[in-house]
Amino acid sequence: MNRNSLALVAALLIAATGAFYASVATAEKSTTKAYAPSDPGLEVATFAGGCFWCVESGYEKIPGVVEAVSGYAGGDEPNPTYQQVSSGRTGHTEAVQVYYDPEKITYEGLLQGLWRMMDPTDAKGQFVDRGEQYRPAIFYQNDEQKRLAEAAKKELDAKGVYEKPVVIEITPLKTFYAAEKYHQDYYKKNPIRYKLYTFNSGRYQFIEDVYGDDYELDFSQYKPDTKAASEAEKSADVSSSGNNKGFDPKAFVKPDSETLKQRLTSEQYEVTQNDGTERAFSNPYWDNKRAGIYVDVVSGEPLFSSRDKYKSGTGWPSFTRPLNSDGVVEKEDNGFFTTRTEIRSRFADSHVGHVFSDGPAPTGLRYCMNSAAMKFIPLEQMADAGYGEWIDAVKASQ
Repeated sequence: MNRNSLALVAALLIAATGAFYASVATAEKSTTKAYAPSDPGLEVATFAGGCFWCVESGYEKIPGVVEAVSGYAGGDEPNPTYQQVSSGRTGHTEAVQVYYDPEKITYEGLLQGLWRMMDPTDAKGQFVDRGEQYRPAIFYQNDEQKRLAEAAKKELDAKGVYEKPVVIEITPLKTFYAAEKYHQDYYKKNPIRYKLYTFNSGRYQFIEDVYGDDYELDFSQYKPDTKAASEAEKSADVSSSGNNKGFDPKAFVKPDSETLKQRLTSEQYEVTQNDGTERAFSNPYWDNKRAGIYVDVVSGEPLFSSRDKYKSGTGWPSFTRPLNSDGVVEKEDNGFFTTRTEIRSRFADSHVGHVFSDGPAPTGLRYCMNSAAMKFIPLEQMADAGYGEWIDAVKASQ
């Protein structure tokens, strides 16, 4: 069977299926509670990305997701049926309620998964499904979800992954209504119809074209317990000379690449050795308000002080100046189709970030740094860690 014939068969199957199911929608209407897991330790997130069969299928493949329920959200019609929503007159869009274990997957991980299921640049529908009943959306349920969603959207747009701007709606969840029983786990119960629909919708061809080899996400990086343990363990040993001795430039010898890969987390290595950039608003120090100093994660050499840190709104730790004028090295960076000034540590030659001329007084500069390139030493621990000579400088900011 050629592709055109397959498309015709798919269209006929979908039309027949929709007509039949619309006639029985009211009879099979169920409540969300009927599908919600009973585990009180689970958290809930709600997303829309066009056809809920596809979004439900996508989320149920993510480690840590216990259940995904197809339904409707975003409108004012109470207890809507599929027939009502598909008419496009209820204000609702097809959505999915995701129940997940916060000890196995983060909300951030769910957001990253969403980008691999849909097109966040199309606010008027998704692929072959047009109309506001298929519009994409992130329905947040608290301020933290809102913050993370807005940060993820901003980051995605800044990366330039798509040719068009990212316009997905981020809005508070009013009420989620579970869809009819036949819609739940549709991809499992009707695999042939589901595969015919998804193939001919163009959804996965689009996603593969956009992401290429990055199509399959490694969700282990969004597992809170292992990530936190790894960060804590590897951050404890960041300098060949030992942080309890501060930093001695005469004694420091930069470890080779293999040693650094053992000592650093994958993100720390990517940022410091490959000039990478961590995610905004999702790094340890962007909102750190404690007094202390920030040292190079590889060498332990002092870089910045809390006295010069300020809230830039960028989602990365920002400073008006380095701890001392000789503490960092500036280099011209011609990447990203523009010329910027890169900041590297003097002795370890770690990529730390960039400096911009849009900062506040007294310098007018914004040293926009990566948390992954630095280790924070709290004021009360500086003496024991060997950084006592900088205590007065830090206290001057209190």
